[in-house]
Amino acid sequence: MESSSNQPVQGKKLTPSAITNYLDQYVVGQDEAKKTLSVALYSHYRRVGKPRQNDVEIVKSNILLIGPTGTGKTLLCETLSRIVRVPFVTANATSLAQSKYVNEEIEALMQRLLDKAEGDIARAQRGIVFIDEIDKLKATEGEQRGTSGERVQHALLKIMEGAPVRLGSAQTIDTTNILFVCAGAFVGLDSIAAANHAFGFISVSDSDDQQILDRLNSRVKPTDLFKYGLIPEFAGRLPVIANLQQLSKELLARIMVEPRNSIYNQFREILKDEGVELVIEPEVFRQIAEMAFEYKVGARSLRGIFEEMLMPVLYQVPDLPDARKVVIKSLFEEPSVITA
Repeated sequence: MESSSNQPVQGKKLTPSAITNYLDQYVVGQDEAKKTLSVALYSHYRRVGKPRQNDVEIVKSNILLIGPTGTGKTLLCETLSRIVRVPFVTANATSLAQSKYVNEEIEALMQRLLDKAEGDIARAQRGIVFIDEIDKLKATEGEQRGTSGERVQHALLKIMEGAPVRLGSAQTIDTTNILFVCAGAFVGLDSIAAANHAFGFISVSDSDDQQILDRLNSRVKPTDLFKYGLIPEFAGRLPVIANLQQLSKELLARIMVEPRNSIYNQFREILKDEGVELVIEPEVFRQIAEMAFEYKVGARSLRGIFEEMLMPVLYQVPDLPDARKVVIKSLFEEPSVITA
């Protein structure tokens, strides 16, 4: 699978390591999840692009992302779609569960994928579909079977494995080569996993590699997902599982600065268009990270705090033709505007 000259990974073979290196430019941290996703993406599109030469059929491996809100699940998948230049759409499992007509919602989702592919069926059939809050589909006690999230799990089974979906336009999309990525916070899954893993893998000899054993022990197993509330058939369609970790204050601070399209870089560009240089001291990012960490929604709150801090600057600068630089030394101090 070679990357063409106009692809994000230019002049290189699109290997798992090249995919990870590209992700590193846009997503801070989550190193293990990046590796897992990179291998899954590489293997999937190798499978799609390689004609079968014998009777061995390589089954599609859809992906399950598990991690707290605001840890970068959607961003990771959107970035992956840019790497392989395929259409990308998102859906919310909660919305699917609330709909009386799940199949119509799925049809609408496939239509959006086709629209993203600008009507090109072949491109749409190689796209990526991201379904968030999949953990909300678990069956709850006292809920009728036909109206529970279990109904949505059954509805998603066929398209995740591969099936034709007829659209309102009389066109049909085959989902066989569409990569499905499901995600959720799965609050409480760690307790289930801890209890189950007490009877899991153990070292059988002194020569066993402890690092490998630790990885096997920490891995979320299908039985954990069954106990959580996913039906076995649905969990079985998600063989690749990547865990995303809660973002620390240090990572939150880095997220504002390091990625190519970081919040800092975006607002520097906005003020650069006004002929003004924006300089924010490191202490400010630490203060914002501290505040965002307390909100407990990961990176989601960073932009709101950042924009609130810069609002007075963005309001004043257009009326100050002599302004050349804005310096912010503390979140709790007025910015300094330096004129020519």
